[in-house]
Amino acid sequence: MSHHKVNMEGIMLFEQPFARVPYENYRKVFRTSQKNIEKELGAVQNAAKDLASKSSPEAEVEATTRAIDGMIARVEGLKRKLSDMQDSAGKPTLDVMRERLQHLGTLEGIESTNSYEFRQWADVRLDRWLVDWSLRNGKEKTARQIASERGIEKLVDIELFSDIRRIEDALNRKSCTEALAWCSENKAALRKLKNTLEFDLRLQEYIELARARKTVEAMAYSKKHLLPWQETHYWQVIQAQALLCFPPTTACGPYKRLYDPARWSTLVQSFRLAIYHLSTLPTEPLMHLAMYAGLASLKLPACYNPKARNVNCPICNVDLGQLAKEVPFSHHVNSTIVCRTTGMIMDADNMPLAMPNGQVYSKHAYNEQAIRNAGWVFDPHRPADRARFDDLRKVFIS
Repeated sequence: MSHHKVNMEGIMLFEQPFARVPYENYRKVFRTSQKNIEKELGAVQNAAKDLASKSSPEAEVEATTRAIDGMIARVEGLKRKLSDMQDSAGKPTLDVMRERLQHLGTLEGIESTNSYEFRQWADVRLDRWLVDWSLRNGKEKTARQIASERGIEKLVDIELFSDIRRIEDALNRKSCTEALAWCSENKAALRKLKNTLEFDLRLQEYIELARARKTVEAMAYSKKHLLPWQETHYWQVIQAQALLCFPPTTACGPYKRLYDPARWSTLVQSFRLAIYHLSTLPTEPLMHLAMYAGLASLKLPACYNPKARNVNCPICNVDLGQLAKEVPFSHHVNSTIVCRTTGMIMDADNMPLAMPNGQVYSKHAYNEQAIRNAGWVFDPHRPADRARFDDLRKVFIS
């Protein structure tokens, strides 16, 4: 039973992004609400202080009334803004969090991986991984169809990847506007991570102005958007200033690289890494990570020996074996002996038996042969080698 016990710790470790993405989204909603509250209530407090500082507010009844009405209007506007934000972003995000935590919570009542409940849960997880893979590979229509048919819209991040796709498409069209807007929304988080995506985008916009030989606009842009970065990107800023002296057709290495159109592809990759990091998403599809973990736990040198392949081992399959070449071999404290013919584990209930030629197979494999051949057995890999079942020797592993 312990062999089929659900590994809660391992599963939860793998499911961290699944739970953290809506949590991070709600943190953004909370921070936006907090900024609105601080801004509006700060203005109300300043207005109240101005009223309190007047020596005789009774003498200016109209002005005092207007000030109080203004404070009331600000508070009502704040209430309306917070309510709209809660309805449009807060509540849907909370619903997603609740749905995902309930999905993970069902594992607590499952004791065995052989149970119907666990298989059902694992099927949903596989659907989530398929949606994740589809979204990362630009197959949004397929992802939406799977999510809709399986009823797992709240368990996948379609909207997040839709935004990623929108911004990446803009970068591929050589437009930094959408990416810069995203940087502005996440300025504090990017600064905390010491991420330079915003500078890279600003530099690219400057390069495009230089490419178009719009010198005056480029100089003004540099003064406004690049010079504030000179404390951390001094030499890049200096190089950018000198770029105006070189045409786009220059053969000078450093400036030729700045004019290289391939920089746009690099920006796409940088943006993707930045948003994955902020959203606590792995850079690889979840399905790939699961396959890496599974292949690494099963991979053995014998899997690549055609004479020692196991019919039930995924790595012994030619296609999966090719994928497994990139992962390390598994390490097992205790060895497990498996019959090459049946794929069953050989233990006290299924003893390994040796033929006169030294080849070893499981008792279960020989039993089937003996029943079919009146007590005679043969080597599956060398059919010419035959022996009586009673002549087989028991093998004990020390």
